[in-house]
Amino acid sequence: MTGRDRMVLIGVIVVVVLVAAWMTVVSPERQQASKLSAEVAAAQATLSSAQGKLASARTAQSQYASAYAALVGLGKAVPPKAEVPALIDQLAQASSAKSVDFSSITAGGSGSSSSAATASSSAAGISDQPFTFVFEGSFFDLEHLLQRLTDFATLTPAGDLQVSGRLLTIQSVKLSPTSSSSAQGAGAASNLTGTIAATAYVLPAAQGLTATSTASATGAATPASSTGATTSSPTAPAVVTVDP
Repeated sequence: MTGRDRMVLIGVIVVVVLVAAWMTVVSPERQQASKLSAEVAAAQATLSSAQGKLASARTAQSQYASAYAALVGLGKAVPPKAEVPALIDQLAQASSAKSVDFSSITAGGSGSSSSAATASSSAAGISDQPFTFVFEGSFFDLEHLLQRLTDFATLTPAGDLQVSGRLLTIQSVKLSPTSSSSAQGAGAASNLTGTIAATAYVLPAAQGLTATSTASATGAATPASSTGATTSSPTAPAVVTVDP
């Protein structure tokens, strides 16, 4: 065998060894590396998704208190039940703050409710609850009280809902001299009787905002008897008279 043949043979042997090493070591390692790269990419995608969910959860957690307060406020403005005792308590407090005597509350309206408001509430599944309130006081005190009633639930220019009582829609206001003013003559003519026809709203029982929102929002409302009121039914009285 010549030297040239030996060189060719050695070259062939080296090539065979390299091919065998490639097939047995390098190629499987490359395949394993490719598989691991795919697994790393999948793990990174999962991690990114988890981090996104964590950020969303932390944002929701930071907004929980304000969101729950807003939910309770909505439950106070439009409760899932009539909550007449709580409404009486709110009216009594508002009239006392405005130096007005809260005389009576009558369930049912005068038939002059706004058809647009009624259609809107009916479309939303909300029940109308008409009332007639009677107050006694001076003209300006009654005016301030009326403003207080309409401010129980208001929407700010920024779009935020401010709730301090039931949502009420005022249909009509009638002012007349009180009977005591007529008896006492012109000296007491400044006293007026204000008859306000208004509508409150009630959510369907199955759509209550929270299980305890109404109770917590009304602050354990005082029963009608504690404000001097008497009624035959705590949920839908025909007439409730409030002693000043």
